[in-house]
Amino acid sequence: MAYETNSIGGVGTGLMTRLNALIAEYRGTAARRKIYRETVQELESLSTRDLSDLGLNRSEIRRIAYQAAYEA
Repeated sequence: MAYETNSIGGVGTGLMTRLNALIAEYRGTAARRKIYRETVQELESLSTRDLSDLGLNRSEIRRIAYQAAYEA
């Protein structure tokens, strides 16, 4: 007796795996971008005196936001 094996079901799994990885990467990038924007917004809303109390200068805001979003 002969048996036939059909492996068509396995063809789409590689594509779906890559698609899911791409979607996960996009979501991660979007989340990091959101953290960056929110951090910049919050720090820019502080007064110069408040920033000084934190030991920060206005010129450091974007660097600090970048570190918070991408290097954490």
